[in-house]
Amino acid sequence: MANQVGLRSERGPILLALMLASFLIAIDSTILATAVPTIVAELGGFAQFPWLFSIYLLAQAASVPVYAKLCDTVGRKPIMIAGIGLFLVGSVASAMAWNMTALIVFRAVQGLGAGAITPTSMTIAGDIYTVRERATAQAYLASVWAISSVAGPTLGGLFAQFLSWRWIFWVNVPLSLLALFMLLRAYHERFERHRRRIDVAGATLLTSALVLLVLGVLEGGQGWAWGSWQSVGCFGLGAALLVVFALAERRAADPVLAPWVFGSRVVVTTSLAALGVGAVLIGLTSFVPTFLESTAGATPLLAGLAVAALSLGWPLSGGLAGRFYLRIGFRATAMIGSVLAVVGAVLLVSFASAPSLVLTAVACFVVGLGLGLVANPALIAAQSSVDLRRRGVVSGTNMLARSVGSSVGVAVYGAVANAVIGASGGAQHPAAVQAGSIAVFIGVAISAVLLVGCTVLIPHVRIVDEPGAEAEAA
Repeated sequence: MANQVGLRSERGPILLALMLASFLIAIDSTILATAVPTIVAELGGFAQFPWLFSIYLLAQAASVPVYAKLCDTVGRKPIMIAGIGLFLVGSVASAMAWNMTALIVFRAVQGLGAGAITPTSMTIAGDIYTVRERATAQAYLASVWAISSVAGPTLGGLFAQFLSWRWIFWVNVPLSLLALFMLLRAYHERFERHRRRIDVAGATLLTSALVLLVLGVLEGGQGWAWGSWQSVGCFGLGAALLVVFALAERRAADPVLAPWVFGSRVVVTTSLAALGVGAVLIGLTSFVPTFLESTAGATPLLAGLAVAALSLGWPLSGGLAGRFYLRIGFRATAMIGSVLAVVGAVLLVSFASAPSLVLTAVACFVVGLGLGLVANPALIAAQSSVDLRRRGVVSGTNMLARSVGSSVGVAVYGAVANAVIGASGGAQHPAAVQAGSIAVFIGVAISAVLLVGCTVLIPHVRIVDEPGAEAEAA
């Protein structure tokens, strides 16, 4: 049947291509961490290695709005191909890196590719599937994160131990080529291109502002003190550039981030929900493994599997979300999900006093169930509230909000954890790590409560169940 969603359906090859492209980004976020000691041993630069992750996040977050706008201007397919191509080039260059500085630079190229792939995948899914089908399609895309959460650390450890850490990047080559081949073969885009003047000034100002702000968040309290001149400079200049950007966009003929984005209650509230999702997600993925390894004696692989429970809950509930929002609406579905996230976070705090791998995994699974009922309906509600030519910007705004939530979240949680651990005797004491982790989990619970407030603000969106159709917001 034409309306089926699955890999064997008529649109299955396109969905598989999107899943492959998304898998590149998903596994890249998990496969590298286990090989860091081996990379440092070969290339040196121990003090620089955090930049392997920071520069990637920085390039990805800063480039998303620009790609999202180009997606609506020149079409989805060219941007997707460019993103996969950039990621492929960055992977090959990273595999051949001769020192830590070179590897960091090439990771930035990968990040620029990731900035195009993630929002464009979501936009294409929004284009080819009806509102009824999108939750299932998004669940397929989310499932690759569950797979990568298990496969990434395992492959990273195997490559580093038995082959070479460079295979972490070489493995992206066949996957990228396969994704490109399937995309070129299966996805025939029907997109009417219009000649428009590219808003170079707006893109430059926005990218520069985001780079400075995200850099300040990522390095504050880590690379330099929060009150240092570096932090003041990043946040001050970043904020000033945002003001200049806002003024410039009022005069731009075709702005990168049009004023209507901030005037749409649906887009603003769903983006706030995405920001909350990013904050909750990063709190668990960043701190649960360390908590379990230090307090429960878990191996890195088992600690990673506990976090994988979150990634398993997400696509499970995401696949069912369509049945919920078609009956009770996007807002009610997202509210149920956010409450589930609060319940999971509270369970995590409760279980943390007596560390247990199984109980922690259960709590993460509950949080994952909740996030799946928030993230997918929020994105689909935002996509459904605009027409085809604005859908790329909406998807990009949602992804940007989630990235900002993760960036701010990891900085805040890190500062809290470091303060509590330092006051409790230092990271060499399991009790201190336990105290710091509990503080972070309390912060995650607070973020989940704020997420409930964000979902309450989402307006009612009337569903129009046709491919590419827009809905109406009340």
